[in-house]
Amino acid sequence: MINTRMINTRTTSGLQKQKQCFFCTNGINEIDYKDTKSLQRFLSSYAKILPRKKTGTCAKHQRKLAQSVKRARHMALIPYTTR
Repeated sequence: MINTRMINTRTTSGLQKQKQCFFCTNGINEIDYKDTKSLQRFLSSYAKILPRKKTGTCAKHQRKLAQSVKRARHMALIPYTTR
């Protein structure tokens, strides 16, 4: 089942192209906590998990992403905070 829900993003000129879930579009079912390079994409400069509205992930994958980031932090693969 493909999730077709997209999130609207606004610019000064009106509506921009809608964001789609990165994991749904690439067919990724499981998010690996050991893959820190891909997890860094969904973290802010302060190592906080970015919200769905900003990243465009669907609810299902946002929950899996949060769990993977927490596991990676616990295993000391990514920091809890950078500053």
